[in-house]
Amino acid sequence: MTGTDDEHYFSADPSVPFERIPVSTTVWDLDLSLVSGSGVFAKGRLDIGTSVLFKETEPPALKPGARVLDLGCGYGVIGLALGLAVPEAYVTGVDVNERAVLLANENAAKLGLGDRYRAAVPAEIDPAVTYDEIWSNPPIRIGKQALHELLLTWLPRLAPGGRAVMVVGKNLGGDSLQRWLGEQGYPTERIGSAKGFRVLETRRA
Repeated sequence: MTGTDDEHYFSADPSVPFERIPVSTTVWDLDLSLVSGSGVFAKGRLDIGTSVLFKETEPPALKPGARVLDLGCGYGVIGLALGLAVPEAYVTGVDVNERAVLLANENAAKLGLGDRYRAAVPAEIDPAVTYDEIWSNPPIRIGKQALHELLLTWLPRLAPGGRAVMVVGKNLGGDSLQRWLGEQGYPTERIGSAKGFRVLETRRA
């Protein structure tokens, strides 16, 4: 993230002028034509961490009606790829950035996923809903304490036997996060590693 984006991205309503920026990428053999924007993480490109997440994983095999959470969804690339690759799944994106939520929902409509993908800010998410899987490139830069609070808010919403798949930079604490998750009762293993990033799979016992 550039200095400007870093300053504004974690705001609920970024103050930088809003400019929509196209993003074209291929993940899981899917060609995605999306729109990102100023004040939203990784504007105009697929960031390296998310790219590693896709390259080190395959679309999950889920039962019809399965629910997936895209935690820290940004403009929606992870959740939208999941929605396209797994037509049985219903995907919820969540982000504190209202601009990101707007873009994610616009991208879902553009891809014809408006009936199976919805992005919202945390306060709009039903706290009673559980998820079969959580996928995330979590916002490490918010700091360790805030990140731990974030994960301990959403990981308990995994259904029994559910899992979370996350990509974390090694130099940003990927290995220590793996240990910490295990200590919190969420067994976690590394399922991929590339370009300085770890892909972690966390299970709810």
